[in-house]
Formats: sequence, C-alpha cells, structure tokens
Amino acid sequence: MATSVENPARTERPENVWAMGWVSFFTDLATEMVYPLLPLFLTSTLGASTAFVGLVEGAAESLSSILKYFSGWIADRSPRLKPLILVGYSLSSLTKPLIALAAVPWHVLAVRLSDRTGKGIRTAPRDSLLSSSVTADRRGWAFGVQRTLDHAGAVVGPLIAAGFLAVYGRDHERMLFGLTAIPALASVLLIALFVKDVPRAEPIQKAPLRFTLAPFDTNFRAYLGVMLLFTLGNASDAFLLLRARDFGVTIALIPMIWVALHLVKMASSIPAGLLSDRIGRKSLILGGWTVYALVYAGFAYGSTPWHAWALFLVYGLYFGLTEGVEKAFIADLTPASLRGTAYGAFHFILGLAALPASLLMGILWKAYGAPVAFIVSAALAFAAMLMLGAVVRERKAPATS
Repeated sequence: MATSVENPARTERPENVWAMGWVSFFTDLATEMVYPLLPLFLTSTLGASTAFVGLVEGAAESLSSILKYFSGWIADRSPRLKPLILVGYSLSSLTKPLIALAAVPWHVLAVRLSDRTGKGIRTAPRDSLLSSSVTADRRGWAFGVQRTLDHAGAVVGPLIAAGFLAVYGRDHERMLFGLTAIPALASVLLIALFVKDVPRAEPIQKAPLRFTLAPFDTNFRAYLGVMLLFTLGNASDAFLLLRARDFGVTIALIPMIWVALHLVKMASSIPAGLLSDRIGRKSLILGGWTVYALVYAGFAYGSTPWHAWALFLVYGLYFGLTEGVEKAFIADLTPASLRGTAYGAFHFILGLAALPASLLMGILWKAYGAPVAFIVSAALAFAAMLMLGAVVRERKAPATS
C-alpha cells in the first residue's frame, strides 16, 4: 500500500510558496481583466450565439482537465518540475493578449483553448512542487498562500478592467485585452528568476502511461470517488450570478458581488490552511462542504438582493475552507513519487464531473425551476460530506516528510 513518507533530508524551499503565490496573483489578474467581459465581447462585438459562449468555456475547461492528467504523469517521470511549470505559464501568457486581435468568434475559441492548454500543463507539476517545497506540517499554509494570492488577483483584475472602461469606454476593450500581456509577462519572469526545483529523493516513476488508479491505495481512490460525487453538485458559478439577478441584484452590481466573493476567499484561505495543519484536513473539508450545502439551500429559497450578497459572502468561506486544504490532503494521502499523477487525477476527476454538473443544473432549472435545481445540488454536497466522513481515512504525514 502506498504511503506518503518521504526523505527527511530533502532540501526544502519555502520561498517557492511565495514566488508561486505571486505568479498566481499576476496570472489571475490578467485572466480576470478579460473573463467577466468575454461573454459580452463574443455576443455583442463578434456576433456569437450564447451556445457558442458555452462551447468556448466547456471545451476549454475539458481540454485543461484532460491535460492535467498527462502533465501529472510526465511530472512524476521528470527530474525537474520547473520546466513544465514555465512552459505552461508561458503558453498562457503568450496567447491570452491575442484576444485583442480576434475578428471572428472562433479566434476567441482558439485563444481560450491555448490558454487552458497552458493551465493543463502547469497545474499538476505546480501543485507537486508546492507540496515538496515545505514540510508536511506546513502544506496547508503553503496552499493557503497560493490560493490567497490567486484570489487577490481575481479581485484586482476586475477592478482594473472596470476602472479602465469607466475612463475609456467599451470602444477600447481590445486595448484592455492587450494590456493583459503586462501581468502575464510578470508571472513568467517570476518563475524564471525565483522558482527553484526541489531535489527529488524519491525514485522517478518509469511505468508507461495508463489511465489507471491502480498505483494508489483504496483510501485515495475513495477520496477521488467522493470528490466526483461532490463535483456533480457543483455547477458553474454563472448560475449563482443568474440567481442573484433573480433576487434583484442589478447588472451594474454583479461585478462587485464577484469581487466581494473573492475578497472572502482571499481572507479565509491562509487561516484555513494553517488550521488544517493543526487539526487535520478532513474536518476543514467537511466544514466547507457543509457551508456549500447550506449556501445552495439558501439560493433555493432566497428572494431579495441582501440574500444574494450574504450568500455570496458565505460562499467565499467554502472556498477558503476547501481549495487549498483539498490539495494539501492529496499530498498527505499519496507518496511523493506519484504526487504529480495524483494531482493530475484529482483535476481530471473535477473536470470530468464539471460539465454534467452544469448540464444537470441547467436542465433541472428549466424543467422544475431554480429552487429544485439548487436543492438537488445541496443534497449531492450533503451526501458527499457524509461519504467523506465515513469512508476516507485521514493520514497525517510526519512533519519531516
């Protein structure tokens, strides 16, 4: 059975945590300068249909999820992780500003596929490097820092975009898209100059590529199964924004409710990560999933603008309690020699369930109304919470691992 014990003499590089955190900040800043405006740009400027908007995001995220598995497999067979990380971020950074040149909708599709290809390449080796850069008793803190700075970028990006458009107007949105090259380039330079590989003490994997979880023990496979169930109830956040509009939140305030969500994510990620280092990951994840189920139940029965604001703020706490902690939990449950594959499998499972989750929400909403759709999602989250508590064992790795 696989264990997570590693060589205690391995060189630690906690400075990687801050470097990769700021990389995430600038990358998400660039992304969020564009992302909230992209549906309007596609439909109003380029004449795309709403179905094409769905195709762009669905195809992009599916491609990214598939590539994360391959990238994790490659990471476990590479003596160095930094080159994979650098290639992934560079590809996204080079392609993201090209949206400014799009003349027809498929140009945007091509750019988004290239951007998400970069994300698919970089995510698993980045998470593997982060987990190896600190001792096991600081992994919650490490992933908390990365998620906090990522969310900080998601706050600053829309604010920059809103300020730019307030001054120059929508006629200059292509210029705004082009300006994303600046933070994108900053993220690549940070990797090149400040991120260092961690010497690998564990053996490098040599088995051929297969879509299999056989190398992992039943506990980790059970964790992935529970994650699959939870994600089936975790539809796109676009549905929450639509529900907020149903509650009476004006379109002008929708970006600000999004900023408020990310502020809570940012404020809660490091404290939750530190707490998971002290009391264990599983209890934090259980708490986060409980918050999620309650928030979705609230979206089922809410009716006024203040309900939407309150629910979005509490929803941010769910992300703080789970995003980084779930990744630290993976490192606790898997051996270092298979960690890239483990992160790749984790992200693949999330991507596999994301599309049917959104389809389920949309179908239920159309057929039975929003309250039923949100209650079903809340019930799936509650069922996953019970299964996590019952079938997944916590395995606290030693502080020297």
